[in-house]
Amino acid sequence: MGLRSAREAPRRLKSPERKASHQKQAKEFAKTVTRIAPLADSLGDEIKNAWCSGCFVLADHRIVNRSGMSVPTYLCQSCGTPTLSCIAPECGYMARREHGTVRIPRFCSEHRHEIPSFERAHDRVDDIVDSATLYEFDERNLARLSKLAAGLGVGAGVVASGGILAAPAIGGAIGSLAGYSGAAAASYGLAFLGGGSIAAGGLGMAGGTYVVAAAGAALGGAMGSIVTSAYVGEDSSFRIEKVRDGSGTPVLVARGFMTENDGGWAAAMRAVSQRYPDAPIYKIHWGSKELKNLAKVVVSGARGHGATKAAVGFAASASKVAAKKLSVIGSALTSSELAKNPWHTAVSRADRTGVALAGIIARTTANDYILVGHSLGARVMLTAAQMLGTDPDAPDVQTLHVLGAAQGRKRDWRPLNDAATGAVHNYWSTNDAVLKYAFQTAQAGSKPLGLYGFDSKWPKIKDHEVSNQVDGHSQYFSNVKLK
Repeated sequence: MGLRSAREAPRRLKSPERKASHQKQAKEFAKTVTRIAPLADSLGDEIKNAWCSGCFVLADHRIVNRSGMSVPTYLCQSCGTPTLSCIAPECGYMARREHGTVRIPRFCSEHRHEIPSFERAHDRVDDIVDSATLYEFDERNLARLSKLAAGLGVGAGVVASGGILAAPAIGGAIGSLAGYSGAAAASYGLAFLGGGSIAAGGLGMAGGTYVVAAAGAALGGAMGSIVTSAYVGEDSSFRIEKVRDGSGTPVLVARGFMTENDGGWAAAMRAVSQRYPDAPIYKIHWGSKELKNLAKVVVSGARGHGATKAAVGFAASASKVAAKKLSVIGSALTSSELAKNPWHTAVSRADRTGVALAGIIARTTANDYILVGHSLGARVMLTAAQMLGTDPDAPDVQTLHVLGAAQGRKRDWRPLNDAATGAVHNYWSTNDAVLKYAFQTAQAGSKPLGLYGFDSKWPKIKDHEVSNQVDGHSQYFSNVKLK
């Protein structure tokens, strides 16, 4: 049974953080099962076949013959979610029912804009540039809930142990969409998928586990559709631009803050074209608002300390004077509240972009991709690669190139090693003043990959020190030949 598996999972795990996450999940699992059991004991004979807002599949829903219910209630026979008929006119889909005996009618996931389309949730495109069509909504947002914070609900069926063990990883990925990390990300992500905390009427972390098992953790299915459509809806600047056609493995390129100008892109395109002369190449545009806000702080801080040129040129020269001024800028990036801090909001946006990009990649017909990222764009690609590694049916990451990566190196990189079929190439320079001063100050001393390398023993992860060629954060693409 799912509850038993949830209780046994912590015993099989070595990480204290993961054990704590599973233990908390098991407690909420028990509460949820207790609430669903009375409904399961009162099933009648009436059955409706309709799309379910709990598991996002076409399933039978059996009516619950229980007195005191203000609205006819059903249980999805696929995932166990308590459901109601969608209140939208002429809609035959099923909405999720909140806990309790007295509940008002609700809209289904299509009319809440939680998913663009039940029927198209598994559709794929041949060319990733056409992916925007996958996130066009079939119905109007009648519930007027278009923001990610509105929450998603899920079913409460019996979950196999494999689904339970995978759930914290998926929850962590979803949690990163809200800027959380570690155990906090897993807890937030699973509660988010469970329609919120149990105290607020949702199904909590246990509910999140159910949706992973019922809807499937596959990025190419309903789960990927939900997560990516939520992201696309909140970042209007996100788009994929095709630079050129070609044959072979597609190459996706992402850049970071203060590098979105045409000149910077030109250098990146030259470097990628030289390495992959026949491949189709795409630019990933993302986080315009966050990146511009971060750039403003950098320029403003530099002006106050005589280093405007270094900031605008983004440390193209690693002069000692400019480098020292960047430490002052780094301090400015930690001076405000975390939620409003331009550095942390940009970092959070990069992580969220990576999760969403993985969902988009998973809904294409390509066999594999080559990912290239610089600065915070490298962080985007590192996140995307690790997310793709969680789905065996998603396209492979053939090769990953990260340059001047604004990502701390202290973490378990096994998932990244396993995600790549080829190699992960990391290009780092001890002369990168932005990472040395601004990044390390803003990140409380965290050692960035672009300044120190991975220093990893995993065989597919390759460090390339390019200090002799790179004197500043903006020089990687101009001076480095991709492996």
